[in-house]
Amino acid sequence: MAEQKEKQKGRPEVKDYTTLVRVLQTDIPGNKKVYAGLTYIKGVSWTIASATCHLLKLNPDKKVSDLTKEELEKITNFLNNPESLPKFLINRRNDFETGEDHHLIGTSLDMKKEFDIRRLKKIRSYRGLRHATGQPTRGQSTKSHFRAHGKKKAVGVQKKKEAPAKPTKAGGK
Repeated sequence: MAEQKEKQKGRPEVKDYTTLVRVLQTDIPGNKKVYAGLTYIKGVSWTIASATCHLLKLNPDKKVSDLTKEELEKITNFLNNPESLPKFLINRRNDFETGEDHHLIGTSLDMKKEFDIRRLKKIRSYRGLRHATGQPTRGQSTKSHFRAHGKKKAVGVQKKKEAPAKPTKAGGK
């Protein structure tokens, strides 16, 4: 009995599980609100999440785990084909190959970006060469501020290591 009272005095008991809702190959924590949860999907910004809630007439403060299957299907269909979104929100306007406007989400966004970089490298454009050498592509200064993050190319200022003491000869002078 005494142990139970001590547990109740402490912090409130937390559930052992959190539900995950899968939308467009992305796991979204069920305790998130719809507005914030949609931003977990690659290619969905806060603005697009807000527009999705507004156009589909969803409550943005509703928890993701409380969404019905019909609402999840509506969200999935809308994000796959966002025809009613304003043109300035779409992330792939005037596509290089087709000239059409698309909004890419998830792995298709990663693949298109990779193909674009490969095309730039292949035609040997300035941006392509900068990508190939790991340099910044948008005009940033490289003299003092550019560091290749995660590539171990540039090293900042480091402390000198102390040289180990030389061993002396035993029986010497």
